[in-house]
Amino acid sequence: MHRDMPRAERFGIGSRIDFFFLETFELLRRATYATGKDKIDILQKALQTIDSLRFFVQLAWELSLISNVHYGTLGEGIENIGRMVGGWRKGLLTKTPAR
Repeated sequence: MHRDMPRAERFGIGSRIDFFFLETFELLRRATYATGKDKIDILQKALQTIDSLRFFVQLAWELSLISNVHYGTLGEGIENIGRMVGGWRKGLLTKTPAR
């Protein structure tokens, strides 16, 4: 997707989008193997990263760096991931006793 962006934006906004995608995947991988409170904290960090990703994708769209089709596809995927991670975290919070 970001290969279609002008060079300056590709290495600016495009690289931030790439970073947040990869950071989200890494956090979700870590959460898979974490336990208890650590898992909840990692999922919270993943939700923050997803929010940053959502922001930069929207910014790229508003600056006309990505098409409406790309924005719709990415936005829908990001929202679905956010819902799943939020549900995962919420489920853990209801199962884990407060300290």
